[in-house]
Amino acid sequence: MSDVSARGPVHRQVPPGDNRERLVCNDCGFINYVNPKVVVGAVAVWEERILLCQRSIEPCAGSWTLPAGYLENGETTEAGALREAREEANATLELDRLLGVYNIPRISQVQVIYTARLTSPDVSAGHETQDVGLYAWDEIPWGLIEFPSVHWALNHWRDAVKTGDLLARTNPPGDNGNL
Repeated sequence: MSDVSARGPVHRQVPPGDNRERLVCNDCGFINYVNPKVVVGAVAVWEERILLCQRSIEPCAGSWTLPAGYLENGETTEAGALREAREEANATLELDRLLGVYNIPRISQVQVIYTARLTSPDVSAGHETQDVGLYAWDEIPWGLIEFPSVHWALNHWRDAVKTGDLLARTNPPGDNGNL
């Protein structure tokens, strides 16, 4: 049952007190827990125009998305969202509130998305981005947005603006993120 033994003295087993197979070191008993990745980002707005970034990296190079990416170790979700906006769009944000927490178990992700205000409309493509733009709602390139969670976040943002309902959202009803 040692599917990674060629890379070290590790094997899969259910550790005592656990109920799932984990990678365990044969020599020292270290358990390598593999847990979901956390993605952080923001629906960032300048004068009712939403900041979008065109990806230059896979997955989905060429598609449009929110400024977002993986949370780093030792970083808060708020700090991560601000960092991602700087890295991807050379943008400085002021976070307003939590917009949504989206569960995407098929790719082992949890996405934490905030609403934010740009401190300036001066944005430009970062090293993982081909292009950036500030889009009015009816200008958003919907057909070039590949990630369902970006659609969810944008629609939840619009709903919150229209209704004044500022409660954080999650996956839309009936969509468990396994599609």
